[in-house]
Amino acid sequence: MKQRKVPLRKCVACQEMMPKKQLIRIVKTPEDEILIDLTGKKAGRGAYLCGKDACFKLARKNKALDRALKHHVDPEIHDQLARDFAAAEEEFLAAQGSADDE
Repeated sequence: MKQRKVPLRKCVACQEMMPKKQLIRIVKTPEDEILIDLTGKKAGRGAYLCGKDACFKLARKNKALDRALKHHVDPEIHDQLARDFAAAEEEFLAAQGSADDE
């Protein structure tokens, strides 16, 4: 049987190429709403981050999300994303653990 190609994406903070399933997607919807997309299927422009808190902080520091999303990300939105990221990180890591078991 032929091997399926694994899609790779680059973390906007650390610039490391990883399989798409190991990254968390942040999306800017057509309504200019910025949120975390764990499904990876929401419509809009996406940016990928490692599941690490350090990468999120680095992306905020060097405005990597602003560049990747081609939209200014307000400090309030960064704060909201930080809270969502902490919750999503736990859910993401739990999903990673269950996927590794299979």
